[in-house]
Amino acid sequence: MLKIKSKILIADDEVNMIWALKKALTKEGYEIISAEDGLGALDSFKKHEPDLVILDLKMPKMDGMEVLENIKNINPKIPVIMITAHGSTKLAVEAMKLGALDYISKPFDIEELRVVIRRALEYKHLNDEVNYLRGKLKEDNPKIIYQSKIMEDLLNLVYKVAPTDATVLVLAESGTGKELIANALHEYSNRSKGPLIKINCGALPENLLESELFGYEKGAFTGAVSRKKGKFELAQGGTIFLDEIGEISESMQIKLLRVLQEKEFERVGGEETIKGDFRVIAATNKDLKMMVDRNDFREDLYYRLNVIPISIPALRHRRQDIPLLIDYFIGKYSGQMGKPKMKISKVALEKMMNYEWKGNIRELQNIIERCVILSWGQEITEDILPEDIKGTLNTFDSNYILPDEGILLEDVERNLIIQALERTEFNQTKAAKLLGITRHTLIYRLEKYNIDIK
Repeated sequence: MLKIKSKILIADDEVNMIWALKKALTKEGYEIISAEDGLGALDSFKKHEPDLVILDLKMPKMDGMEVLENIKNINPKIPVIMITAHGSTKLAVEAMKLGALDYISKPFDIEELRVVIRRALEYKHLNDEVNYLRGKLKEDNPKIIYQSKIMEDLLNLVYKVAPTDATVLVLAESGTGKELIANALHEYSNRSKGPLIKINCGALPENLLESELFGYEKGAFTGAVSRKKGKFELAQGGTIFLDEIGEISESMQIKLLRVLQEKEFERVGGEETIKGDFRVIAATNKDLKMMVDRNDFREDLYYRLNVIPISIPALRHRRQDIPLLIDYFIGKYSGQMGKPKMKISKVALEKMMNYEWKGNIRELQNIIERCVILSWGQEITEDILPEDIKGTLNTFDSNYILPDEGILLEDVERNLIIQALERTEFNQTKAAKLLGITRHTLIYRLEKYNIDIK
């Protein structure tokens, strides 16, 4: 039984079927709304906003497929179960392609339907939770800025993995935001009230790294005038983030392997074994699998670290996010320097969209800071860009056609959406794919910018 009464809309032109389902499901604690034709079903959906819809395929005034498509246009996340006649498998598959979560064939057992309903509502609950966490993460961590599908998929993985204690290996080029992902994994974990301890393994020589990680006892070496706790000990009850893990020596790899396997260690110069209670997140910009093949990295340690791999895409693989990132950094540095928020010219934006960004977001951030400093007027223009960006060829402009004068990035986004819709004959699914965003995100943007596609 669900603690919160879920609202279910049942649409079927067979009155006896509605009566039987309503009687059975009301006993389960569900609130039931019913409709006997397709138009009535759509009206009831808009009026009552149910948690789940059960649709018969064959209905008067508007068939189940049309109702399904309309419902998905209004709310793509709502779970819909289709009721099909015996032998209508082909139609059921078509319904699944349109967004139906599941289907059930007549005649069916009421217990079978109960299981399907329970599974559908659990799916909705999980979806709602993920959407909540996504919104909260954006609100709490404004530096994670995106609209691309590849980043949405990555963050959905972060939300799923965060509550567990599984070891995570973050794989990414330098400047992509590995630390931000580590922050998110910790913040939404069950250890969020504990510390998040960070260390760059590539910044210290081996002897210093060992004492930093494990701590040391008084007199362990020259200069050890008192006991010092290491990063693993400081991370008790929380998370330790080991950045640049691919830089550690072979002997340090052996010591780290023991910590991961046994969850215990000793301070340098000490005999007391300390039991560890921490979650490990590691990160690297190196290809650890290739290092394993070259015998430069221990295979057993690699598999201990690579329980949950999370790959952050390079900026050149998420170009849809570049205008948003530019807008964010312009606002940030304009504010810091006491300047009104600037615009960016058509040519400057096109050059930045076409640049390869080998330094990723860090490079973009530094260049925007420079541009805000050097700009005298209200617009960032091509002439103040670094020479290597000025020299980029216009190879990525088919989806980014801009007006001649300087504009706000909100106008850029609106123009891109309109162009995508026109190129796909106003097919929302195809337009979203062309833009590299989800259909749900596209619908949100249509409402935000008052774009009427009727």
